[in-house]
Amino acid sequence: MAETLGSLVDKLSIKNLRIWHLDEALEEEGISTSKREELKAKRDLADKQRQDLTDEVDGFLGAALRGEVRIRDEKIKLYTNTNVSSSDAIKKLGEAVSELAFRNIKLWHLEDEARRTDLPDSTIVQTKRRIDSTNQERNDLMDKVDKILLSSSDEK
Repeated sequence: MAETLGSLVDKLSIKNLRIWHLDEALEEEGISTSKREELKAKRDLADKQRQDLTDEVDGFLGAALRGEVRIRDEKIKLYTNTNVSSSDAIKKLGEAVSELAFRNIKLWHLEDEARRTDLPDSTIVQTKRRIDSTNQERNDLMDKVDKILLSSSDEK
């Protein structure tokens, strides 16, 4: 799949989550010097990748507005998930980007919960189903970002 604004924003929000968690780990008391150096190296790399992504977003937007790239990549969906929140009411790009970032935060925490070993299997199954629904919402929001951008560019 070609990159779209939705996919770039998705990657950027995930990168920001990684940086936030690395910063959190660096603030912990009592970590060894070698572990701290390892975390700092990962943090520096993630920050470089974040900057590259922000540059890519800027470049994509410019190219999209000049008509040089495809704004929206049509999806072929082969699944039905009726347990998802609709994004139909979202009409503004900023709102769609915000909701997409929020879904990534929610997914991160659900995935952490699913990896816990102190929970019964039934709870893990329920969490995995919530992950599926949230991931579907995330994908729908990536598409929504692209739809709104396409609509905005068509108006000009």
